[in-house]
Amino acid sequence: MTQTDSDTAAALARAAGELLLVVRRRADLPDAAARKAAGDAESHRFLVDQLALLRPGDAVLSEEGADDAARLTAERVWIVDPLDGTREFSEPGRSDWAVHVALWADGELAAGAVALPAEGVVLSTGEPPVLPGAVEGPIRLAVSRSRPPALVEDLAARLDGTLVPMGSAGVKAMAVVRGTADAYVHGGGQYEWDSAAPVAVARAAGLHTSRLDGSPLRYNQPDPWLPDLLICRPELADRLLAELAGLGPPR
Repeated sequence: MTQTDSDTAAALARAAGELLLVVRRRADLPDAAARKAAGDAESHRFLVDQLALLRPGDAVLSEEGADDAARLTAERVWIVDPLDGTREFSEPGRSDWAVHVALWADGELAAGAVALPAEGVVLSTGEPPVLPGAVEGPIRLAVSRSRPPALVEDLAARLDGTLVPMGSAGVKAMAVVRGTADAYVHGGGQYEWDSAAPVAVARAAGLHTSRLDGSPLRYNQPDPWLPDLLICRPELADRLLAELAGLGPPR
């Protein structure tokens, strides 16, 4: 049976995550900097090599690789973050880091998977997660544990919401998918690989995904920088977008 693109994304994200767990335990990596460097490099090499084998005609955009302009004329581009949350990965015992594998095809995200290796979890478009029911109480906003942005603090104040600190971008997005947060709002800028796979999975689960002004998220652009991002429960989208408009530009 031919493996679907969603199957490929999930299998590669899982395998890269398993590789990273081995790297994390290596005795020859004595400090956080060494673990970060080895994790980034080995997961990138694995994903690029496997994609060349499994999807040889496709282009690849990876955080850890040189950007090849050929992707701009390609019909299919894999957008990968070999290790999302290197700081958390480098800290023994932390589980809030991820692997992202997404496929952009013919102008849109077509498949994606986010692995949470320390939890043994992979969420993918092949088996879209079932969105849990809404939770009563304040709106819960996933936020960086180390750098909570003023934008989200201001939004929480306007909503009388609560901040839920956690690590990587993928973990924050999957917290909304899994129902432990209601929204992930990011205004400080990211790259396409930070959000492509999380957005693909979030969309498959029925979540709202957009820029902070409600405009579409676009991938495989000449400049892979994405200024901002909103992932939230669909019933909260109008309220959040209205409050964000009232806050003005991110700061």
